[in-house]
Amino acid sequence: MTTEVKGATTGTGARRRRRIPVMSRRDRVVILLMVAIPLLADLLFVWGPAIATVALSFTRWDNLGGLGNIQPVGLDNYRFAATVDPQFWPAVLHNVAWLLVFIGLASPLGMLFAVIIDRNIRGSRIYQSVLFLPVMLSLALIGIIWELIYSPNYGLINTLIGRTSDADAIDWLGNSHLNLWAVLLAASWRQAGYVMVLYLAGLKAVDPSLREAAALDGAGPWATFWRVVFPVMRPFNVVILVVTVIESLRAYDIVYIMTKGTVLPGLELLSMLVTQYILGQTQRIGYGSALAVVLLVVSIVPITIFLRNAFRREGAR
Repeated sequence: MTTEVKGATTGTGARRRRRIPVMSRRDRVVILLMVAIPLLADLLFVWGPAIATVALSFTRWDNLGGLGNIQPVGLDNYRFAATVDPQFWPAVLHNVAWLLVFIGLASPLGMLFAVIIDRNIRGSRIYQSVLFLPVMLSLALIGIIWELIYSPNYGLINTLIGRTSDADAIDWLGNSHLNLWAVLLAASWRQAGYVMVLYLAGLKAVDPSLREAAALDGAGPWATFWRVVFPVMRPFNVVILVVTVIESLRAYDIVYIMTKGTVLPGLELLSMLVTQYILGQTQRIGYGSALAVVLLVVSIVPITIFLRNAFRREGAR
């Protein structure tokens, strides 16, 4: 009987092995193309320009004499940015301010909206649609809308406060003490809705039994969220933080539309300076590439550090 069982087992194993599909030559070609085409596109349109930008950052090139006009200058572009360019450090500080506002204002507001809507209050779907509306609009359209709101003579804000005449109108975008915060308000309006959608997805993924267990232990809604729900949403928190850092450091569209492509005093940003020096009238592609590399490093370093620490904590568990 033992021999029969072994034979039966062996026969079953043989049948299972025979069921394993064998890829044909056509299947291998299709898989190779599916991998190779996106990889080549990524190398051509992402990594190729990135490597070229890093190389150009060590050169002087005004794009007037073609490729033959490129001259290696070492670290001169970076020294010029750090010690001579009066717009560089204000741009860095403004990008940092953008990041702090997104982290300290837009993200908490988005999380608050998500928690309130997740409680299924009356009319929650209407509130969700209204708050999500800015996310569906393009950044260019948002910039146009807020440019009209901030218009000195016929804008909504100056009309409401009665300051539309030329003598006492507030130039929200032209005033170097106000324009950064005015643009940040417009950007936060959209970012809060974006964060709300991400947190809503995270809240829907939380196991309801965790909340029920916390309620049985006598925990209130506030304690349940911070001690039970929020820690479970760690993967979503990582995604939201990474997205927030990227969105704040690459801020460009809204500012470009609202300022008509001009780098205004008080609204200097690294992305605007890169565009000014690479595509502007006074083209200094080497120096603009150096600023782009600075922006790339500033974007990658904090994200890399945070992700490394987050994955290390997960691995320790």
